Amino acid sequence: MFFCYYDSPVGRLLVGGRKKLEYICFPEGSSVISPASDWIEDPRRFSDTLSQLDRYFNNTLTRFSLNYALAGTPFQRRVWQALARVPYGTTLSYGELARQVGNPRAARAVGMANARNPLPIVIPCHRVIGKNGSLTGFGGGLDVKQQLLALEGWKPPAPA
Repeated sequence: MFFCYYDSPVGRLLVGGRKKLEYICFPEGSSVISPASDWIEDPRRFSDTLSQLDRYFNNTLTRFSLNYALAGTPFQRRVWQALARVPYGTTLSYGELARQVGNPRAARAVGMANARNPLPIVIPCHRVIGKNGSLTGFGGGLDVKQQLLALEGWKPPAPA
């Protein structure tokens, strides 16, 4: 396994994979991973990823184009593929995402697949919000989700 760190505006991200990009991990939250003793630090393997992350955080990239490998169930991969199509600066609800993957009653399952997204930011799970417009769970923490959405120009709905 190869890895490197990326110092982003939302914290130090761990980027890794074997032959292709396989994960991006936040420094805090529910999906923290630390490199194992046999992992090899090699930022050159991830130069395209790091370059695109730089451009994203500098507001010059709105859609990632990376070669990555996703390990997950067929349902999870369908959810992640649908997430990858959510346009920059827009949001949708878990229910809307469930409809897009052809299972309108699976909002909870979509949420679980979303939580297991191995490539946050690149596969923009931060763009999924509650049906009432509220920010809901995010592996990197709600403050990071809010920062990513704000970077993309998203404004929370006005209070009712």
